[in-house]
Amino acid sequence: MARTYLVRGMFAGLLAALCAIAFAKVVAEPQIARAERFEHQLDVQRHRAGDTALVPRDIQDTLGLGTGFAVVGVALGGLYGLAFAAVYRRLTGAGAQATAAFLAAGAFAAIFLVPFLKYPANPPSVGNPDTIGQRTALHFLLIAVGLIAVGLAVIVQRGNAARFGTWNATLLAIGTGVAVVAFSYIVMPGANEVPIGFPPTVLWKFRLASLGTQLVLWACIGVLFGALTNRRESSPMSIQTSI
Repeated sequence: MARTYLVRGMFAGLLAALCAIAFAKVVAEPQIARAERFEHQLDVQRHRAGDTALVPRDIQDTLGLGTGFAVVGVALGGLYGLAFAAVYRRLTGAGAQATAAFLAAGAFAAIFLVPFLKYPANPPSVGNPDTIGQRTALHFLLIAVGLIAVGLAVIVQRGNAARFGTWNATLLAIGTGVAVVAFSYIVMPGANEVPIGFPPTVLWKFRLASLGTQLVLWACIGVLFGALTNRRESSPMSIQTSI
């Protein structure tokens, strides 16, 4: 069964990646173009030529963007399918679509939202190349923190539901997760490397576009996976097999 969920998750991840690519092309690409123009203006002011990209920009916008999103979507979808197989009908009595939606929301919060709120995405020309290794390590560390916070919240909710009721236990779980994340934000260093004069509206719109792209990706994974699983379980053959 886990293999079935794995393949289904990879398929849902691929379709979700296509939706995210379309969103990114429409919303994020204009902000990237504006950021590149700002970088070019800085190069002109400093009387130096800009760095020649190893891969032409037009290829990055098409083949590079599509391939990257597709690979990430399939990989995340596969991991999502395995996680669904681990929690389905074990943590709650919710159906396939509800479980898929809750799992997608938790994954979005842990993998993207928690790191994003501390270290938001930046367009080209923003960020010091000398610190990219440190910033990458901090980003992945916050992903681990997000996963721990979500997992701890689930444990707290399940452990206190019978004692305090579902609603109060859920509030306690959310508070626990938020406390873990807030503590990590306090102890971890900041990273503000926006150059002087960079258009704040471009930065704001790019970060909103990044947020929207990830939201589209995870929402589509949850909806598509849930719909495929529910359809499979509702089919006559599946019912007969279960009987």
